[in-house]
Amino acid sequence: MFKIVKKQLLAKDIYLMEVEAPRVAKSAQPGQFIIVRVGDTGERIPLTICGYDALRGTVAIVTQVVGASSRKICALNEGESFTDFVGPLGRPSELIFLSSEELKEKSVLFIAGGLGTAPVYPQLKWLCEREAKADVIVGAKTKDLLILQDELKAVAKNVYVATDDGSAGFKGLVTELLKNLVDVQGKKYDLVVAIGPMIMMKFVALTTSAYSIPTIVSLNTLMVDGTGMCGACRVSVGGKTRFTCVDGPEFDGHLVDFDEALRRQGMYRAMEKKADCRCLEKL
Repeated sequence: MFKIVKKQLLAKDIYLMEVEAPRVAKSAQPGQFIIVRVGDTGERIPLTICGYDALRGTVAIVTQVVGASSRKICALNEGESFTDFVGPLGRPSELIFLSSEELKEKSVLFIAGGLGTAPVYPQLKWLCEREAKADVIVGAKTKDLLILQDELKAVAKNVYVATDDGSAGFKGLVTELLKNLVDVQGKKYDLVVAIGPMIMMKFVALTTSAYSIPTIVSLNTLMVDGTGMCGACRVSVGGKTRFTCVDGPEFDGHLVDFDEALRRQGMYRAMEKKADCRCLEKL
């Protein structure tokens, strides 16, 4: 059993949890994920890692209530435990394979959409610890859905906020803010890393392609089993079939077939809705 030592409400229906998992905390790297399970018959849920502390033996995850299984996860309280907490899984960020000198010379921009802020944070922190701070654009529908702002400001070079309704920062989409940074403010970037909703990453990749900026995206939302066994997370990258959970979750955004990925992402929506309705009936 893996005990929850901290639970924090970040925004409506979005929770951060710190979980005792010493082995995972000792081995985790930025960009990887874990699989959790609540109860002996619970569904296996892949979640990206938001943070890890090898000395304390804890791993941080962020979960939003969107369906039956995430509702069960978010209903857990401090002192309660996950039945399973498996990881770290997946390939780490490509940035960790660069030397400190290479990192300091590279101008990197992260683009985090909604819950994508959670997996962006450990990558920014990792870079900061190596004196290679990066810029970050954080996007949300409204200011009430922005998360981890103080944490990002502590490790990023510059934090730019974009909200659809203009309630905080730039009014508009993250792609519009990206264009503003490049075209108006004269920013130059060697790499963009985008993590968030699939449709956001698609249009970020289209935008950066026009500027010839190499781009990495994380397709973590496609994962189901998380071990390569089910095949639900198949995606075409450069015309070749890849499995998000074992070959990723990060890929070259300019090579990903986003239309195919969006279709695959919607395959289980009806079943997920029915499962959530049954879960609500039991509450």
